[in-house]
Amino acid sequence: MATEDLPSDFDIVILGTGLAESVVAAACSRVGQRVLHLDRRSYYAANWASFTFNGLLTWIQEQNEEPKPEEVRDWSGLTEEGEELIHLSQADSASITNLQVFSYASEEEEEEEAANTTEEEKAADEEVVKESSETESADSKEEEEEKEGAGEEEEQANQAEGEEPEADQPHPSSPGQSEPSREKISYAQLVKEGRRFNIDLVSKLMFSRGSLVDLLIKSNVSRYAEFKNVTRILTYRHGNIEQVPCSRADVFASRQLSVVEKRKLMRFLTSCVEETEEQTAYHGRPYLEFLRDQQLGDNLQHFLLHSIAMVAEDTPTEEGLASTRHFLRSLGRYGNTPFLFPVYGLGEIPQCFCRMSAVFGGIYCLRHSVHCLIVDRDANRCKAVIDSRGQRISCSHVVMETSYLDRSKVATPPRFLSRAVLITDSSVLPSESNQQISMVTVPPEGGSPAVKMVELSSSSMTCIPGTYLVHLTCRSVGSAHQDLSPLVTRMFRTTESQEEDRRPSVLWSLYFNMADGMASQVEGQPLPSNVHICHGPDSALGHEDAVQQVRHLGSPGPHRWYCVKGYHGLQLFFFCCFQAASIFQRILPEEEFCPPAPNPEDIVYDGDNSSTGEDRGDMGQDDGQNPEQNQNQENPDPEQNQNQENRNQNQENPDPEQNQNQENRNQNQENPDQEQNQNQGNPELQRVGPEESPSSS
Repeated sequence: MATEDLPSDFDIVILGTGLAESVVAAACSRVGQRVLHLDRRSYYAANWASFTFNGLLTWIQEQNEEPKPEEVRDWSGLTEEGEELIHLSQADSASITNLQVFSYASEEEEEEEAANTTEEEKAADEEVVKESSETESADSKEEEEEKEGAGEEEEQANQAEGEEPEADQPHPSSPGQSEPSREKISYAQLVKEGRRFNIDLVSKLMFSRGSLVDLLIKSNVSRYAEFKNVTRILTYRHGNIEQVPCSRADVFASRQLSVVEKRKLMRFLTSCVEETEEQTAYHGRPYLEFLRDQQLGDNLQHFLLHSIAMVAEDTPTEEGLASTRHFLRSLGRYGNTPFLFPVYGLGEIPQCFCRMSAVFGGIYCLRHSVHCLIVDRDANRCKAVIDSRGQRISCSHVVMETSYLDRSKVATPPRFLSRAVLITDSSVLPSESNQQISMVTVPPEGGSPAVKMVELSSSSMTCIPGTYLVHLTCRSVGSAHQDLSPLVTRMFRTTESQEEDRRPSVLWSLYFNMADGMASQVEGQPLPSNVHICHGPDSALGHEDAVQQVRHLGSPGPHRWYCVKGYHGLQLFFFCCFQAASIFQRILPEEEFCPPAPNPEDIVYDGDNSSTGEDRGDMGQDDGQNPEQNQNQENPDPEQNQNQENRNQNQENPDPEQNQNQENRNQNQENPDQEQNQNQGNPELQRVGPEESPSSS
């Protein structure tokens, strides 16, 4: 819509298209509010956005440009008596700092002849290796069978004597087995295939039983997106990457744990389901102390503390147990891990809610901003806004992100997150499948903060085949490069090395610091009572203000309480959903938050004459609005009457086959667990939808 055509009166004006603002827009439009949603950027989702590789390069260039001085124009001519102006910030330069880009891929593509020669050499080497491995396997087959038999007898003897068998260690790859060849990718190829990348500015995951998934299912917004299940959870320990056993199947299949450790872990996880008197006695004491008193070894303590509960060592026991319970509750709903990731990146989630708002009448304008708020001095309420074209737009409420506020109105200095984005040529833990989506936990070490890493394959539609997209996030101590580059150097290969090194090679990397939106407190006095502030992406690192926000909403339950407070390092969506719900309740306390949207097949259009005006609801028309339609109703077509009689007859004598289908559907609804169990067998993501059964696995 052209700027000049904007209506001059709205119920709600929303500035910024971040996640919280988009959820508020969808919720308000759904209940019939007139919503104007503006963003001064040229893209949706603000700091939650996803970019193609070429788009990210453009974004980096824009961030490196020096901000232009803001022009303060005199808008007093648009005010009335008893009104005053509050000027808003027109730049967002403070939220992203310390941008550093490094490219390690070759600048030019190799010649085709050299590539063909290399492929022929690799094929010849593979044939030689295959022949040698077949010969070796034939010679050593009998010896291996004898050793396995002897090992089983020895293990049975040790168990009979009460000794613990040694933990099964993963078998190292033999020298005869060649590592899967890595295709050399040049920087020119990254640019050429740049549209196939979807690179997020923030790195977050969703618990399958978290607040955002519940909101997507309840509101039917899930129809606009698809999701993948995180296939494995890894941890970085003693310089090695290990897989964390989460489910029962993972525990018994693990080679890192002994038989005794497997039994202890299963016994502990079973005891965590419900709170006991023994657990209550440890309230206020460190969670690590509780784990030690449970006679759990170092391996189990590391897995439970850093990869399952994801809390610090000094976290109180009640918070650590609540985090562990929420992790266990989310297991098995959609896959073998509790986490989901949206296909095409996290930037899809805010856009899904924007689509919902637009479907129900919301008006959207990018590259369009608001310069001033017009405030009634006596009532201390915002009456209207003045946009970038000088148009006065009346409104009842204003919702905006923190970056629109003048920095002088922010009570606390901003706190930052350190972010790194890597494009690599292989996985940190290679496996038979090259389509793994992994979450890696790196515990704090030597004063450095805990780091959460998410590794995405091409199955998530965020990178091209043959590459992996890696996101690293931690709380800022220095610049992002200072905080994260030591870990990147240990886990990845960033320069050409003469020695044989199987670590993944970094093709391209980006480091930057992002403001922690939840850490900024806004003073309430200068703002009108009907102006509501949405915070940007947060770290959820045990910040007390997040807990206070949850308390304001009522009684969210113990698992939601501690999910905001206890999940150190792993950025989740809890605070954003609670924040949006809180703003909506202050604006429309009598309305339901994000009621389910009707399915397309349930919508009755104006042209359907078989429906009455009462059935059509708001879409029905008065008798005097369409004279031609009224005339047709007074003099109906005989053929139409005959068709109507046929339809009535069909309704009285329905098709037996249709009845049979209806009975089958009813039977499926009575037994929803059968379909859910089938979905659990597929590690690939199933679409999150309203038909999903809420029963736990």
